[in-house]
Amino acid sequence: MPVRTRRTAAALASAAAMALFTAACTGSGAGGASDDPKARTTLTFWHGWSAPGEVKAIEANVRSFEKKFPHIRVNIVKNITDDKLNQALRAGGSNAPDVVSSFTTDNVGRFCTTGALADLKPFLEKSKIDPATTFLPQMAKYTEHDGKRCAVPLLGDAYGLYYNKKAFAEAGITAPPKTLSEFDAVAKKLTKTKGDSYEQLGFMPNFQGYETTFEHYATQFGVQYFDADGKSNLARDPAAKALFTWQKNLAAQLGGFRKLEKFRTGLGDEWGPKHPFHTGQVAMQLDGEWRGKMAKDAGLPFEIGAAPLPVPDDQAGEYGKGYLSGTILGIANTSKKQNAAWELVKYLSTDTDAVVSFANAIHNVPSTVAALNSPKLNSDPLYRTFVKIAQHPKSAHAPSSVNGGAFLLTAQDLGVRHEAGREPDLDAGLRKADAQVDKDNEQAR
Repeated sequence: MPVRTRRTAAALASAAAMALFTAACTGSGAGGASDDPKARTTLTFWHGWSAPGEVKAIEANVRSFEKKFPHIRVNIVKNITDDKLNQALRAGGSNAPDVVSSFTTDNVGRFCTTGALADLKPFLEKSKIDPATTFLPQMAKYTEHDGKRCAVPLLGDAYGLYYNKKAFAEAGITAPPKTLSEFDAVAKKLTKTKGDSYEQLGFMPNFQGYETTFEHYATQFGVQYFDADGKSNLARDPAAKALFTWQKNLAAQLGGFRKLEKFRTGLGDEWGPKHPFHTGQVAMQLDGEWRGKMAKDAGLPFEIGAAPLPVPDDQAGEYGKGYLSGTILGIANTSKKQNAAWELVKYLSTDTDAVVSFANAIHNVPSTVAALNSPKLNSDPLYRTFVKIAQHPKSAHAPSSVNGGAFLLTAQDLGVRHEAGREPDLDAGLRKADAQVDKDNEQAR
């Protein structure tokens, strides 16, 4: 089972839905909580995990919290989508959640600007917790927007490159590539054609491939999505054009968009045993730390390795970085039990044993500095590759936006059109994308 039921497609869909979320949230404002945190009470906690192992792991942490705070009981509701979450945060009421988690990191900007989630700054200050030093700095950054902290990280994902060691050995490749020119050469060398298709594809670069999205590529290129004034910056950022150009050129070297797309549509499910990396149909895969455990559980007939995704040749000194995302945790602004809710949020997100045990159980990257350095953390070499990627100072998530992840959808859509030949003038496409993003953001404000 996947570590999380959300991934790229689900996150993008939720980001689009989040764009409709309005600032109709009312209730006790940030810093205005008046409940007695020592009083006997019951909290409602909504989360999105659904696989049995995931649910068991989060429930174990909550039960440990209840033992530490016996006066607080927690009613846990699993498998909550962002759509349900958004509706509940807007409506409030006795059945609404007090504490919520979301897999859609891209929505932090919307959660903060609409007031859906309470401002956590007063709670953090009262508890003498400095987010910049308690959490991995890169994760602390993606859980706030414009200086407002309405969420804290609860584990994270780091993206890197998995590779088939058997395929590498057969091709005479002795080490994973570090630059994109090396990567392109390796991808070509690993590709074996079969008629009008592939016996083995070195890498699937298409924007609709598993995890090969604009957002996931962008960290390697250092794309600056917005300028100092908050305006969309794609057309003026050489890195954005370089990303699109590289992606299309690699596709051409591997047989062209149409051939790759035909192959892609016949591949197995991303979360099932027939994933093309598992079957050996694709020799290198951009993916997160969860893939290592999934591959091990699938009992692959070949050994796999993991390394950071290569970087552009002119950024070789930044090799080791990667795209980051993760679960966010917050308090509903409509909750009348915010002080008690903070005790649960604080425990789940900052208690070292709780964070480490949860990370080990669901094979995610810890989000606190203490947990990352804990001797109890999983020591598996594949997993540790992603822990190291997460700690690289240049690893990052896309910036938060008042319109959630809508700007990422716009960039992704441009990529899909460009690779298919439906947007032949890339410069014009980038300008149109900027105009669309600015329009969407203005409407969201």
